[in-house]
Amino acid sequence: MALALAEVIAQLRAELAEAVRAGEGEDLQFELGPVELELTVGVEKAATPGAKVRFWVLELGADTKLASTSTQRITLTLDPRHAAQPGRRPTISGPDAPHER
Repeated sequence: MALALAEVIAQLRAELAEAVRAGEGEDLQFELGPVELELTVGVEKAATPGAKVRFWVLELGADTKLASTSTQRITLTLDPRHAAQPGRRPTISGPDAPHER
């Protein structure tokens, strides 16, 4: 199965926002620093004029139907900022989750 790169980033954004909300009012806060993602993506471009390049994030162990699509490993570094306080990094805290390291 492959997911659009934008979907993966949107889901990450939602997860980080939930972590920020969960940490509100906690005594111990963690500043959210740069987030690094290393992804294997399929790169595909249709042969039609004006076609755009599409990036698909590939799941581990997925049987690939993208045989004609080239794959690349990319690393993205995202530096999250809170929209209401653009000069400040968001903070995250909350109760321990099971199996959390």
